[in-house]
Amino acid sequence: MSTQTVHLALRRLGFTFAGDGSHAACLAAGADGGWYAESWRLPADGPAEPVALPSEEGLRAQLLALPDGRVLVCRHDGDRHALVLLAAGEPEVPLATVRMPGLRMLALPGGAAPVAVLLGTDTRPVTTVWLLAADGSAPREVAQLPGLHGGGVWLDAAGRLLALDRVVGGMVKTVVLDLELGTTTPLLELGESSNDRLVLFDPATGFGMLRSDAPGVDRLGWALIGGGEPVRFPDCLHQPGRLLRPVAVAPGLVPGAEPQVVLQVDHGAASTLVLWRAGEKQVRPLPVPPGRLGAVGHWSAAGLRMPYSAPDRPAALATLDVAALLAAEPPARQAPMALPLALAPLDAPPAERVAARAPAGWRLDGSAAPGDGGRWRSAQCLELAGPAGPVEAVVYGGESWLSAPHLVLALHGGPADAWRLEFDPALQRMAAEGLAVLAPNQRGSTGYGPEYAMAIRGAWGGPDLEDVLALLEGVAGQRAALGLEPPALFGVSYGAFLALLAAAHAPVGAVSRCAVVAPFLSGGRLLAEAAAPVRALTARLGGDRELEDALGPRDVLRVAHRLHAPLLVVHGDRDEVVPVGQSRSLRHELLRLGRVEGVDFRYVEAAGAGHEVLAEEGAAAVHELLAGFLRTGRPT
Repeated sequence: MSTQTVHLALRRLGFTFAGDGSHAACLAAGADGGWYAESWRLPADGPAEPVALPSEEGLRAQLLALPDGRVLVCRHDGDRHALVLLAAGEPEVPLATVRMPGLRMLALPGGAAPVAVLLGTDTRPVTTVWLLAADGSAPREVAQLPGLHGGGVWLDAAGRLLALDRVVGGMVKTVVLDLELGTTTPLLELGESSNDRLVLFDPATGFGMLRSDAPGVDRLGWALIGGGEPVRFPDCLHQPGRLLRPVAVAPGLVPGAEPQVVLQVDHGAASTLVLWRAGEKQVRPLPVPPGRLGAVGHWSAAGLRMPYSAPDRPAALATLDVAALLAAEPPARQAPMALPLALAPLDAPPAERVAARAPAGWRLDGSAAPGDGGRWRSAQCLELAGPAGPVEAVVYGGESWLSAPHLVLALHGGPADAWRLEFDPALQRMAAEGLAVLAPNQRGSTGYGPEYAMAIRGAWGGPDLEDVLALLEGVAGQRAALGLEPPALFGVSYGAFLALLAAAHAPVGAVSRCAVVAPFLSGGRLLAEAAAPVRALTARLGGDRELEDALGPRDVLRVAHRLHAPLLVVHGDRDEVVPVGQSRSLRHELLRLGRVEGVDFRYVEAAGAGHEVLAEEGAAAVHELLAGFLRTGRPT
């Protein structure tokens, strides 16, 4: 891993920033998976500089960036959590091992020893708090707090007072943990039955932002903590259907000054930024390029630094000059209108669309370029008319995507998830193979408000399948009129379940081929085989309820006889979320029905791979297999 270089990093996750903003850290992976830790030097002027550290990490590893450039890593293996210290050019230093069902790390401000707070949770439920030093000494227990505690916002620069979110009787209240005394005191209790959480605090001024449902719905508010004044909930910070998340307070504030906060606004597949000045009745948009931001950041005299990704920009660190962005002319924005497929453009425009230029005040450092000297394929967000309203989709293939020689309808996992306007190596590989990709966020997807996400609660394969079948019918009809082959289907996890149902219920000839990764067969069959955490999640999301209507049962095995299109099934044999037995059962049923393996379908078990087979080591080979099959339909 010591030979990794920045241009190989195509995916980055879990960014953290050192308290002084001098360094950041993240998990990174190249084209073939293989995750490792990365340390970023963030100079006061000039570009951010990533350095690969000699490590092999899993997707669940937690990282903390330290002010001296070292990275603290917590590696999870069941209830065993190994804490190690990494530094460029040096062997890793084991610090401690903690056995606990759950463990989380928080960096201490200032950079002095100790370097982190550890929060361990068990089934009693009790949260144990330790302080961890970097000298190899055993973690020092500070407190055992009854109940589950999450969050974590520092109230002072010395690292003594830590605000935590305590769950009591199904409600969340913020308390203050004194790390010297090991005691907690209440901080936010706006109502007897309200959920109140501190989400941002500036120790220099006492300015804090909180999230509470005391006003009747979950809203952002602000107050001078400890000042005795009431909490205010500005209307401009309440935008139904959009999630506003405070990122950072402007640096250099002094008591009495008017705080300025940058907030990330997530709606659908993309995210934007706004600036809000405490007391003002409106927010000011910051003109940033289309894409997806990371909801964490550090704001200093060097600028606001945040993770950023776009379909043609692998994840990296953006540096924003907020004042320059405010002075820039905001781009003209038109309200989106749902587009009937019959009106989708079929021919490329006569002149290529001019690529959007990054605004003054925006710089992106460390985003990988294609290794072959080519270019990454871009994508756009479109709203298409669905049976119950507009359905947003991320679309690869330019303006003439609908009339491309090959088109893939891609379905995301979850179900509580969505396609984002960000770099996706699997979809990039498909686009490089000449495939247009339509990746819809059908009902049940997150990012469009609670009503949209809850539409499939207790109805897996209901409203979402209705949306998918309507899009599939519309796309197939338009392509048939042009003499083009029908679209292909692709899905991962829950999306694989949905793709198999769609392939079974679509008219014969409406699907050219279908590729699925880590599918399950029904909510009930998943409950019967999965581990306890997955069973609990399935029940919480309503997958334990049977849905019976005119389409019949949402059970892939019971409709497998209707799967006529060429089929590719890929599953990791160590999948910890969807047991590989689900795909094995489908293979056995297809064989029982007389389907010929290698002719009608292909079944691939990825040895040693888990649920994230598209992101683990060896992922590039899986991406190539999928792209080739979706283009040609040949199962071998």
